[in-house]
Amino acid sequence: MSDSSPLIRIYPDRPAASVAAAAHAATLLRDAIAIRGEARIIAATGASQIDFVTALVTAPGIDWTKVTMYHLDEYVGLSIDHPASFRRYLLDRLIKPTGIQRYHLLDGETDPASVCREVGASLQAGPIDVAFAGIGENGHVAFNDPPADFETEAPYLVVDLDEACRRQQWGEGWFPTLEDVPRQAITLSVQQLMKVNQVITVVPDERKAAAAKACLEGPVSPEAPASILRNHPGNHFYFDRAAASLLSPEFVAAHARMI
Repeated sequence: MSDSSPLIRIYPDRPAASVAAAAHAATLLRDAIAIRGEARIIAATGASQIDFVTALVTAPGIDWTKVTMYHLDEYVGLSIDHPASFRRYLLDRLIKPTGIQRYHLLDGETDPASVCREVGASLQAGPIDVAFAGIGENGHVAFNDPPADFETEAPYLVVDLDEACRRQQWGEGWFPTLEDVPRQAITLSVQQLMKVNQVITVVPDERKAAAAKACLEGPVSPEAPASILRNHPGNHFYFDRAAASLLSPEFVAAHARMI
């Protein structure tokens, strides 16, 4: 781990980790609004984020009319009406419940390259206070599958999804068959993620344990994309015990706090 890497917090279960992460995120939003009059965020989706988002939208004292939301990633070629659409996910779980008025969703249906440029230009027009993230079963962060591009400065990329990533999406029940999972996606780049002020990384469930161990105890490498978060001084890991179950006792003693 980097010497600047924040403490890893390990909670008894997924709900506890998610509620704690949401409370931290809410504090960051309230502080940004108090200091600058606005907060700019990047929102993640997926099964691992549902409890976190549910807790965040009910957090007290956030003036959501002063929040601008950007989108972490989205499939290419998937209709917004599809159950797996991340635009639909954010509209149903975050935008409509909070009344966010300023948001930039990634439309992967028509011209993904233009979307990358246009949303990316808006994203880079000001500071991002906090991004929400997770770790995929293959170690991806956003849709940056291994080997991830750690170098490009483009804010958003169109990427090919590897089979492990596509199997995760199928296994979570978003698609009826593996063949139905799109083969490409728009994703926030690794370098853009590293430029945000704070990152809240929520990692629940035993199926993430092997990836968590590789990303936290192995080398910082494009082969374990989320390992780059160890070099982000503002990243905060929230694990449940199942996701942290393969971490070595020595690592946990040195870098984690059991809640």
